[in-house]
Amino acid sequence: MIEYEYPLNERIRTLLRLEDLGARLEYFRDQQHALDHFTAISTLFELQEVISRTDLKVDLLQELERQRQTIETYRDMPDVSSEALDAALAEIHDAVNGMHRLPGKISQHLRENEWLMGIRSRANIPGGMCPFDLPSYHYWLNCPPEQRRADIESWLLPLKPIQDAILIILRLLRGSSTAEAYTAHNGTYQLVTTNRKAQMPRLRISHGQSLVPEISASRHAIIIRFLLPDTSSGRPRVVGRDIGFDLTFCNL
Repeated sequence: MIEYEYPLNERIRTLLRLEDLGARLEYFRDQQHALDHFTAISTLFELQEVISRTDLKVDLLQELERQRQTIETYRDMPDVSSEALDAALAEIHDAVNGMHRLPGKISQHLRENEWLMGIRSRANIPGGMCPFDLPSYHYWLNCPPEQRRADIESWLLPLKPIQDAILIILRLLRGSSTAEAYTAHNGTYQLVTTNRKAQMPRLRISHGQSLVPEISASRHAIIIRFLLPDTSSGRPRVVGRDIGFDLTFCNL
């Protein structure tokens, strides 16, 4: 199955972007080749750019506190495991404490690193990170991979509380509802959502169908069109047959 998520507000969009960037950065950090670590540094700059756009720390703390209060209301329910509740609350407690320990603004340690910021100033220029532009960066890329990984890890470590909080919130969001089966007749499906609360529709289709869903949504309706991808002409076409899919309306 392939999953497609469609955030309906800017806050969830930001969290999904940071989750994706964090996973990508960790993957390339753990590799050996210099080009992998080149990509890791470029991704680090993307992560820093997204983080700096919003007051993310305040938003995350408020959301974690709201989720803590919600989870506490389940304590008196007989079919809810007290051990699972305690584990979830402990995870939230650790994430909140980690963010409270962050000094200053998020990613301030990156902005104060002149070497990194010198590289970042060239990152938006096409071909601007060539060896002749940044000889010190070229030297670093030729250092042993263990040293490069250690440096990347040191730049990532202060961001870990933020990443932990994001993963907690997105896990709660994705687990907030269950999937339902739907059918798109002639490749198109429309559903009135006036009485449904959702921050992120989550769609799943079989990988073998070779389809791409095009989703548009508002507070009142969601429209899904299934397209046949065409990378040669670049002109996808709407599928002319019925398509079965699963849809989850995720909401915190």
